[in-house]
Amino acid sequence: MTDSSSRLPVRRAIALACSLTLCGLTLPAVAQSGAPPAAEAPALDGVIVSGSARARRQAEAPYAISQVGSTELRDSGPMLNLSESLARVPGLNVANRNNYAQDLQISSRGFGARAGFGVRGLRLYSDGIPASMPDGQGQVGHMDLAGADRVEVLRGPFSALYGNSSGGVIALFSRPVRQAEAELALDRGSDGLSQWRARVATPLGQGMDLSASLGDTHLDGSRAQSEARRSLVNLRLGWRGEQDRLTLTYSDQQQRADDPLGLDRSQLNQDPEQTTSQARLYDTRKFIRQDQVGASWEHDLADGGALSELRVAAYAGTRGVMQSQAIAPSTQANARHGGGLVDFDRSYHGIDGRLLWRWSAVDLVTGLNVERQKDDRQGYENYTGTGTAQVLGVQGRLRRDELNTALTQEAYAQAEWRLAPAWRASAGVRTGVVGMEVEDRYLANGNDSGSRDFRYTSPVLGLSWQPAREVTLHGAFSRGHETPTLGELAYRSDGTGGLNTELQAQTSRQIELGAKWRQADWALDATVFRIRTDDEIGVATNSGGRASYRNVGRTRRDGAELGATWQALPGLKAQVALTWLRARYADDFLVCAGIPCSAPTVPVAAGNQIAGTQDRSAYAELAWTPAWSARAQAAIEWRGQGRTAVNDTNSDFADGYGLVNLRYRQRFALDRDGDIEVLARIDNLADRRVVGSVIVNDANGRYFEPATGRSALLSLRYLRRL
Repeated sequence: MTDSSSRLPVRRAIALACSLTLCGLTLPAVAQSGAPPAAEAPALDGVIVSGSARARRQAEAPYAISQVGSTELRDSGPMLNLSESLARVPGLNVANRNNYAQDLQISSRGFGARAGFGVRGLRLYSDGIPASMPDGQGQVGHMDLAGADRVEVLRGPFSALYGNSSGGVIALFSRPVRQAEAELALDRGSDGLSQWRARVATPLGQGMDLSASLGDTHLDGSRAQSEARRSLVNLRLGWRGEQDRLTLTYSDQQQRADDPLGLDRSQLNQDPEQTTSQARLYDTRKFIRQDQVGASWEHDLADGGALSELRVAAYAGTRGVMQSQAIAPSTQANARHGGGLVDFDRSYHGIDGRLLWRWSAVDLVTGLNVERQKDDRQGYENYTGTGTAQVLGVQGRLRRDELNTALTQEAYAQAEWRLAPAWRASAGVRTGVVGMEVEDRYLANGNDSGSRDFRYTSPVLGLSWQPAREVTLHGAFSRGHETPTLGELAYRSDGTGGLNTELQAQTSRQIELGAKWRQADWALDATVFRIRTDDEIGVATNSGGRASYRNVGRTRRDGAELGATWQALPGLKAQVALTWLRARYADDFLVCAGIPCSAPTVPVAAGNQIAGTQDRSAYAELAWTPAWSARAQAAIEWRGQGRTAVNDTNSDFADGYGLVNLRYRQRFALDRDGDIEVLARIDNLADRRVVGSVIVNDANGRYFEPATGRSALLSLRYLRRL
């Protein structure tokens, strides 16, 4: 990364965020960090704010939503990845690539499954700040799981209220400051895991509070060329008055990670722990630098009549990425190629505001939202010299220079009616436009400049009936919208210059029926759904280092989800999450056989499984708290899933698996104000060799990213009440 790509100075970013705050806009009602915090609760209960006009009990929410609390996050591992804890959420697949040069592979009911890197098709939030960009791409590596109070996962029709590319929603909420406390944590584990974290939180008086956390992680990795190092810093300053609440946040992520790449089928069968030779030959790796600031203001309008609350928020940030890829110099000899080393610097910001209206039987939220990203993107050859003097894996000549911009402008409204004591109706709509523009400043390989606008309106209708306080029945319908990303729009399939103007956004229609049942010692959520998608986006050609995309027709997703907990005995608790998903293409189409490919020739039959999806997955847990110590808990976990289609032709699959994990946690009191918490885990107890994730439709056939074998973790956490 060049010096010109350095981050926006903190003072300048704070000034920008504060100036945006004065504009009078805030984040969506469904993703507010200032909502009342939820206390630690059973897996299928507690207070949630996602998807609704106001905070409500999860059991009463008329849609499929799950909550993972801070205890579950802390018990699930070193809190590096959402994949550790979100396996307990039905309908959601979070695959750990064991590759920190790429983000997690996340899909909800099949949305997001096509992502070969990063996260797309889902909306991501951290304390109300989007981790998804206007073009639909997102990342979760900067999320502070150790400082989280909970993670909410919204699935189904109501996720359309979040706008473009919202096939599901994952929202993290930080732990509120309730008392002065400090925590120091040390983690040691297999594959060279070494991590330390520190957090301090304290009330400052006069309604103010402060929390700060920082940590550093080093990992050798389970394969050669998979070492990673990451540091995170998070600051939060809050103030609460009689009618006002103000929150300022700052976060910083610095990460360096080697990329071991995927394995092809023969490599996987031979030795799943190996690393393909190209990874070391080209020193494949990625550097990330990201920081952001946010400000939110909430004002209660005590004398406003029906208008009860105003919320205003703004955020701004920068993200810089340098990635070295395994692309041969001979491939880059093509004049159209953009080089084997990616270097981009992104600035992004957003403002969003809403008004809350309350009547005797109706709650209404109205709002506006604006988000913008600007990527200064360069591509370089990943080599210098020729012949015996050639050096690979270094920055060479410039081959790409573009300014990419995406801008989202939206308006939304959501209402809830109490039709009768047992009946509630919900309706919402989000309408907007996503504008994307490319300014090509490197014209030696043609002019790829251009612009596209995508307009959409996403309505949602829902109805719930509560025949008894313990039972909620609900149904919903929505229409969703997912634009192509800037990368998918970049090139035309015919090889001419300019954006891919023929590529359309994919649209979806979702229907969901569900039931929630709560009793004193058990809870159950069950959901069935049907999704129909038009203009699904897929690969058209891959030639000269340029991948182009097209719409491949219709898809169908039908499924069922079940989540349950049962307090079988006073000290024995069981939990289960089951998912069945039939995700299939509904139309025939053609795909490329490999690279180079200037035209698709291989047929994909209607009825093929959508690449990256599984027909079934499950999570089960049995946790025991001994009668003689409420501070201890032992548990056995089982995680399983069916086989995963690696490509559209379904010519190969990653085998399904079932893995057993063990964990033990105990807290020891040192004195009146100090505790030490010990967590010990053994994951993949049977040391099974399985595929953790797949690189969907990889042109080189390196689809498979192996999971780690048996691994151990020991965490020591010192907590002090100040």
